[in-house]
Amino acid sequence: MAQPLYALGLGCERGCKPQELLELARKVLEEAGIGAADLTGAYSIDLRRREPALAYVSQQLDVPVSYFSAAVLEEQTQRLLNPSERVFALTGCHGVAEAAALAAVGSDGVLVIGKTKTAHATAALAVKR
Repeated sequence: MAQPLYALGLGCERGCKPQELLELARKVLEEAGIGAADLTGAYSIDLRRREPALAYVSQQLDVPVSYFSAAVLEEQTQRLLNPSERVFALTGCHGVAEAAALAAVGSDGVLVIGKTKTAHATAALAVKR
């Protein structure tokens, strides 16, 4: 039987401290009982492509980081546990962390951990079975 494939969705405000996002990512992995080696990668919105915190998490967890457009993330809205009108107003999609994780695992994937927040960041975890 194949090992499940996990995707870590991440969102953050501009200028988020890299350590804040890394600690949140590690918290979500710990809560799920998995390690970074179980991830296919980290995923976010393309608006944050140049955000140092995302690059830092990618480096520290030794996983690739990939980005989706707001339009692709918006396609996941019906599957989100925590859709947000505020996030939609800021980004053009109703969620970043949950939507990015779900987009990465595809239509047969599910959220394992919904949006988890700190002051400036969000993370979520999805799995493809």
